[in-house]
This record gives sequence, structure tokens and C-alpha cells, in this order.
Amino acid sequence: MKTILRILIISTLVMVSCGPSESHAEGESPLEGEITISGAWALYPMIIRWSEEYHKLYPKIKFDISAGGAGKGMADALAGAVDIGMVSRVIYPEEIARGAFWVSVTKDAVFPTINGNNPVWENISQKGATREIFTKIFITGEITTWGQVMGNPEVTDPIFVFTRSDACGAAATWADYLGSTQEDLLGIGVYGDPGLLDAVIKNPMSIGYNNLNYIFDMKTGLPVSGARVFPIDINNNGKADPSEIFGTKEMAINAVASGDYPSPPARDLNIVTRGKPSGLVKTFIYWVLTDGQNFVNEAGYIALPRDKLEQELMKLD
Repeated sequence: MKTILRILIISTLVMVSCGPSESHAEGESPLEGEITISGAWALYPMIIRWSEEYHKLYPKIKFDISAGGAGKGMADALAGAVDIGMVSRVIYPEEIARGAFWVSVTKDAVFPTINGNNPVWENISQKGATREIFTKIFITGEITTWGQVMGNPEVTDPIFVFTRSDACGAAATWADYLGSTQEDLLGIGVYGDPGLLDAVIKNPMSIGYNNLNYIFDMKTGLPVSGARVFPIDINNNGKADPSEIFGTKEMAINAVASGDYPSPPARDLNIVTRGKPSGLVKTFIYWVLTDGQNFVNEAGYIALPRDKLEQELMKLD
């Protein structure tokens, strides 16, 4: 019955968005127009895939999509500069007060990343690091060498910390995991998820953090050449357990989906509009939460639970 109800709702939205005065030739798409979207790098690949699939169904609908960070997506949406903002973090009360309306559409996670040629990788892969250690690297600055990370004072190689220069969900989420905010993160600021990963790859002594779909290669499912995922010792037992080591994208996805990887740095990904959406935008969002979910797993994201999707659909009614 819920499926039938959704179909009826979407059909109604299609008729409303077209208007009663429009007529269409047989076999012609009833939907026409442009949807503008900007924001989070984390959600960008998924939105691109959804737009491609939706365009196949409705060829007269065009999309203008750009990445630039969750902060830009939120600012653009609230300013009316775009129809939809991609926001890869929690929505703040002050944004809700300004009219932000959002629905969660999928899930991913942020992972700490290091250079693939890190000189103490063998030790790191065995021990990992606790949240406390990451906090001392990224927030307080108490840890500045790889020897301190490993508890070996003989290793004096310095840690080069990289962070994001743009207001973004990845930084906000990683900082949230460390009990702080993006503004408190230490390190050299680099723009965008691809830029941060590139900085880590170019420096053997570096550390950073990246979204799931940037640290892992889309074709091979392995970490991007030159980078590794830094294991988090989640249970604080002094070693990196097999469930805490992510050598493949599948392993990382399974850990996020099962809840074994903590949230944060796992998080829901959201699309935001200024006020409750209507017409063409609302129709597209309904499709994303229903038929569009068929493309989530193959695009390398984690599907939200069915009851969560139902809750998001109800927000649109």
C-alpha cells in the first residue's frame, strides 16, 4: 500500500508541475525544466548518477550541478541561488531558523587517510590509533611526530597535517568525531576532497581525512594509489582488529552499514531546499527517495534503512 501511495503521490506531483494548461504529444516527456544543485563533494558523485538516470526518464529536464563543499550548498540553497543544496553534515539550528528544509537521501563516512609510503605503516596497520591520538594530532597539536603516534621516541619524522580550507561536511564530521568543530582543526588547508587526497598522496609524512568515495578507487575498490586508510582503534584495545582495517571499499561499506564504524565519522547525506520544495524539485526528490535508491549501492554509497526513507518521504507530504 505504501508503494502504491508513493506512485499516486508522484503521479499527482507530475501533473501539478506540468500545470493544467499544458498538453503533450503521445510518448513525450511531461516534465520539463532545469534543476540547479550545488554543495558537498561527498554527495556529488551520487547526485550526478541520479541526475543521469532521471534525465533518461525525462529528457527535457536539465541539471546544473557543481561541487564546492557543504557550506556552499547550504548558503546557495538559503540564498535561492540553487534549487537544491548538497549538505554532508547535520543541519544546524540556525540554518533551520533561516528556512532550511532537508531530507536525508543516503549515507557514507569520513576516514582518516595517510600516505601509502608512510615509514611506520607496518606499525600503524597493527596498532591503529585511538580517537584520543587523532584529537592530539588534529585539535590540540600535542602529537607532532610519527614516533609519538606509535609510542617510539626514536622515530622523529614530523607529521604533516592537512585539512580542508572550504566549509565542508567532511571537516565538520571529522571534527565532530573529535569533539570539536571545523574551525578548530589544525593543518594546512586544502580546497576540496580531491585536493586534500592529492596533498596526502604527495607527502609521505602526511595525514588527512577523506570521504568514502574519494579514498577508494571506483573501479578497483582499493584505496587510491598512494594513499591508505588509517585504522581507528575503535574499541581502544591497543591494536587494529580485522574489523577496523579497511583494505577495500566493500569492507568499509559493510562496517558503516552494520554500525561497526562509528557515527560520526559515518553520517547521513542530505539535500536541502529553502522551505518545503514544490513542483519539479519536489518530484525529483520523491524519485530520489524511491526509485532512485536502486542506484545507491552500485554508486558506492550506503542505503538508508527502509524506515528512515519512509520518514524522509513523510516530511515531503
